[in-house]
Amino acid sequence: MENRALRSFATRTDSVGSVLSSAGQRSRRLVALGLLIFGLLSSAGAAVRFDAFVGHDGIVPEASWFPVTFEVYNDGPSFTGMVEISPNQYQSQRRFAVVEFPTGTLKRFSIPAFSASRYNYSWTARLLDARGKVRAETPGNQIRKTNPYQVPLVGAVTRTGAGLPTLPEVKTNPRELQPGIARLQPALFPDNPIALEGFDAIYLNSEKALDLKVNQVNALMAWLRHGGHLIVAVEQTLQINGNEWLRRLLPCDLTGLTTVRSHPEIQDWLQSDQQLEGVVPFRLLPSRAEGLNPYAALAADPKFEGEPLQVAVGSLRDARVLLGSSAAPLAVTAPRGRGQITVLLFSPELEPFLSWKHRSHFWAKMVGMPSALLSPSQTQRSFGGYSTDGIFGAMVDSKQVRKLPVGWLLLLLVGYLVVIGPLDRIWLKKIGKQMLTWVTFPIYVALFSALIYVIGYKLRAGETEWNELHIVDVMPWGEQADLRGRTYTSIYSPVNAKYQVTNSQPFATLRGEFLGFSAGQEASRANIEQRDNTFHAEVAIPVWTSQLFVSDWWNQQPLPLKVTVTGEGKEAQIQVENRLPTKLTRAKLILRGQVLELGELPAEKTTTLVRAGLSEISLRAFAQKHGANFVGAVNQRQQVFGGNQTGAIEKIPESAMAASFLAELQGTDQTSFVIPPGLDLSSQVERGDAFLLAWGEDSSPIPPLNLFSARRTHRGTLWRVTVPASPRP
Repeated sequence: MENRALRSFATRTDSVGSVLSSAGQRSRRLVALGLLIFGLLSSAGAAVRFDAFVGHDGIVPEASWFPVTFEVYNDGPSFTGMVEISPNQYQSQRRFAVVEFPTGTLKRFSIPAFSASRYNYSWTARLLDARGKVRAETPGNQIRKTNPYQVPLVGAVTRTGAGLPTLPEVKTNPRELQPGIARLQPALFPDNPIALEGFDAIYLNSEKALDLKVNQVNALMAWLRHGGHLIVAVEQTLQINGNEWLRRLLPCDLTGLTTVRSHPEIQDWLQSDQQLEGVVPFRLLPSRAEGLNPYAALAADPKFEGEPLQVAVGSLRDARVLLGSSAAPLAVTAPRGRGQITVLLFSPELEPFLSWKHRSHFWAKMVGMPSALLSPSQTQRSFGGYSTDGIFGAMVDSKQVRKLPVGWLLLLLVGYLVVIGPLDRIWLKKIGKQMLTWVTFPIYVALFSALIYVIGYKLRAGETEWNELHIVDVMPWGEQADLRGRTYTSIYSPVNAKYQVTNSQPFATLRGEFLGFSAGQEASRANIEQRDNTFHAEVAIPVWTSQLFVSDWWNQQPLPLKVTVTGEGKEAQIQVENRLPTKLTRAKLILRGQVLELGELPAEKTTTLVRAGLSEISLRAFAQKHGANFVGAVNQRQQVFGGNQTGAIEKIPESAMAASFLAELQGTDQTSFVIPPGLDLSSQVERGDAFLLAWGEDSSPIPPLNLFSARRTHRGTLWRVTVPASPRP
């Protein structure tokens, strides 16, 4: 058979050769040119390698930002392409970036995406050229896991795969509450601090820290200062002392290594009731098991206790000993802004720790895994939850949109049925012209349609309106500060139209309103072009509607507000230096669980106050007083018909402040809110940090986002300044 195939191929080759020889010189050139063009087109189509990686090691955090990382290798001609990503479950937000692909280059970049649905199991990524032709496509990028918003998400930059931290299996129902561990490769580590916010803790091996680039380090530092928990493991002191940024970040100076023959302190800490300060996850479970210590019954592991442990030695700067003694610490910890850094002076990727039978429980306690997840008697509710976007949406929604009360709607419906039914029949029967119903019925429909249009016009017609509410977190470090902003924008449109918006901050994103897991997926539509780490978007607004969009952004600039608290008790002195060009009103200081009324802070002036002369209220009472109508406001915003009173929040400054402490509303229905990372400050207050909250009326910390003119505008800013607690010995 093989000889027959060869003879057949030779016969076909001879026949082709005879045809070419008989066609003449011109025909041969045309055939050669066609073959050349066909070869070039074929090679160009196969010259692009296109890979997309969704989430952190395939894990997507619920109700949070995450990166979609692309690797594109172009072995063909240079071209300018457009890379886009969209979820397969809904098509409301289209995110894309325009990138140049020179010949023979490998480009790696990422686009931030937001998890607006609990079940975004797959995403579609496409690469298009300048003519809109699809050059490559991956239609089914499956994610490995959706991490529930109630439990921690842990990232790990490990030296070895075996050294990846592990967590014990949850004992609760449903099992989807199992926390996730994402292994982060240095090449794919995000360089956008917003894309890191889904992590509660990140483990970093000292050797792999050397592989992080400057932009990745900056993102990691911003994430840490904004409330993250960074766990650094030391394998060799040279890896710390030879890495300038890591050496300065650590709260200790390392000089060498030693071998510890006995280390019972690790087991003692694991079994104790001691908690790691500042590492309590803000996403509280609906029913926590109070007072439960699931580690108390863990018996010691003789094999682990009998093996020597390599430990780094040195001197402490601002650290507090977590494991061991002050003379021979095994692990130390210290605050960094709102975050926490923990240094393991031994390597958890080496023996004997690697074979310790309680290794997974050690990591569970280290990352703040809720105790209720380890108790077989606890059943957790993981479905449902209101969105905090609805709270701020009720503050910025246009007052031009009014709703038709349900009673009037029913009355209009009854009137319509009466007119087209018995009234029409009685009237036509009385004049003896029942056949005229074929004429009167369309007239009734037209009249009622016009009436409905007039009612809708009276209730909703208005002028183009743009409202902004900024929630700005200020994390000081020296005379500089990280600014993490959340800008809630509301656009009201009197016509069907598309509007251009942008944000020029160093890192900025845009998303639609997150409706919560009980209300469905986001309904807004937008084309969002990612330009480096900023964006330019075109949003579509239907006629007579007001829609909410949220821009998350990060910036670094000179400290705008400086707050110092000296002394204790009633004699404590509070000094606030307002370096902004605008005055701030309704300023409050959250100190030791109390809300102190500071009043007005004049522009570019320093205000000094004594606590004894200030009125104060407990933080929980303040949150419950101004947050009592949050659920009603969120529910009312999702309804087309109803009253117009419960759907709006009038006292915006105090309500925005109360929304910063939703965890203080435990025991009420407010605990069912899905709280984005960093929005709630309750755990920081519990750690001992103080906060200055101040309102800037008709002011904005950044240039306006809207690239269109609006007849009506309003802006307001809530500044939230961190005042770190004094370090404990």
